[in-house]
Amino acid sequence: MIARIIQWSMHNPLLISLATLLIIFTGILAVKKTPLDAIPDLSDPQVIIYTEYPGQAPQVVEDQITYPLASAMLNVPRSSVVRGFSMFGVSFIYIIFEEGTDIYWARSRVLEYLNFSSSRLPQGITPTLGPDATGVGWIYQYAVTSSKHTLEELRTLQDWHIRYALAEAKGISEVASVGGFVKQYQVVADPRRLQNYGISLQDISQAIQKSNRDVGGRTLELRETEYIVHGKGYLKSLQDLQKIVLRNHLGTPVFLKDVAQIELGPDERRGLSELNGEG
Repeated sequence: MIARIIQWSMHNPLLISLATLLIIFTGILAVKKTPLDAIPDLSDPQVIIYTEYPGQAPQVVEDQITYPLASAMLNVPRSSVVRGFSMFGVSFIYIIFEEGTDIYWARSRVLEYLNFSSSRLPQGITPTLGPDATGVGWIYQYAVTSSKHTLEELRTLQDWHIRYALAEAKGISEVASVGGFVKQYQVVADPRRLQNYGISLQDISQAIQKSNRDVGGRTLELRETEYIVHGKGYLKSLQDLQKIVLRNHLGTPVFLKDVAQIELGPDERRGLSELNGEG
């Protein structure tokens, strides 16, 4: 068989030359058109639902958040696997779709079913969709270091400056921050003072919420000039928090500073990261 092929090739050099040129041209065209990737994305299309339920145990999160959402996502068209994970104060739902499913079509279907199932969740709980990235979408890590700044200042720099600059780059769907200390206002209530004034923690929470908002009014026209009435009430400092009035006690206002200590401090850390073993 091989001898016949060789003999036929020797008697038809023109056809062999044309076939060789065609194969070379096809190979060059394939090299130019074939996409290259350092880490090929072989994962299935997936959509992540992230829900926060602050302060609740994993079993409560499982019963009130994860199970209702996971059972509702089973009906999403072209979904093959639905996985739920319940942690302290956090719920994750992973919906994996059939191969070839458009990721944006999948996200729109999940969002549609999510709108119907949100009514089954506790009041004030709002699930959100994760970024439109795949399982191998984590492409780069960097560290913000300085010997002249604290971990709190470095985290603030990352969250409010560096992160937004990187998010503008083409192809970036999310810049996730890990490590450092997230700055927050902390209200440390004194139980004895609360008992003396008859104030509960819920009263403090509601007072802070009501005091941290702007109020819109109406417009006033004076001498052919229109003025907009607008009440400013956002909290901007520790002093603003200290001056919040909780109630009137025997004709004297009870301020937040009278029953609690207000300070700046780090948020609770649920993990850690280190660089070269230096923390």
